[in-house]
Amino acid sequence: MGDDKSGTKRLFGLEGRVAVVTGGSRGLGREMVLAFARHGADVVIASRKLDACEALAEIVRQETGREAMAFACHVGEWAQCEELVDAVYGRFKRMDVLVNNAGMSPLYPSLPEISEALWDKVIGVNLKGPFRLSALAATRMVAGGGGSVINISSIAAVQPTPVELPYGAAKAGLNALTVGLARAFAPAVRVNCIMPGPFLTDISKAWDLDAFAETARRGIPLQRGGEAREIVGAALYLASDASSYTTGAVIKVDGGAAFAPA
Repeated sequence: MGDDKSGTKRLFGLEGRVAVVTGGSRGLGREMVLAFARHGADVVIASRKLDACEALAEIVRQETGREAMAFACHVGEWAQCEELVDAVYGRFKRMDVLVNNAGMSPLYPSLPEISEALWDKVIGVNLKGPFRLSALAATRMVAGGGGSVINISSIAAVQPTPVELPYGAAKAGLNALTVGLARAFAPAVRVNCIMPGPFLTDISKAWDLDAFAETARRGIPLQRGGEAREIVGAALYLASDASSYTTGAVIKVDGGAAFAPA
């Protein structure tokens, strides 16, 4: 079968690299953290809840033997973004992969009742934070020889519903940032975006799952929501050398939901 060092393992391997995942303690972020560590990376798990980050870091260490650093960070606060980047370089002296995964989409009773505070919070976490983190991290990545930034958007960026308009607007901005940052930091740093559809993570526990299943059957070509582990293939592709000629891309991982015929 030949030497796998020149094949798939080499292409998707992350040995010797450091990967940072915001919103990394649960859901899609957790799956990406575990996948990166299983493929050889040391990982930094960042979210607002330090205890959850520390719990996952311990799992990473025990399961993979990789180094794992937990860090409390509210990405909507620029000062905390700077603290996160400084902490990563303080411990590991490098950052090879940044995943801007932290996000939020709070419910609201009606469009006129969206408060300025809610609007600002949603834009802050989903758009302002990823911009600041990317600008800081990618600048250092360029100085260090290169890296990969992965933004986690949503199909709400292109098909927003009335119940998620601030979120959809922020994610549309994140799609635009992906293209602009890819140009700004080329050729050393690649910047790409994963645009997920509905995934059955802990957030979906608040859904009416019977109603969702019927909606999925009628409106999603694959007729279901995604499992969290199904984000891993795209994330590993964009984090690794497998995507060495890919930048400025927005990749749908949505079961065909966006742009699907009615």
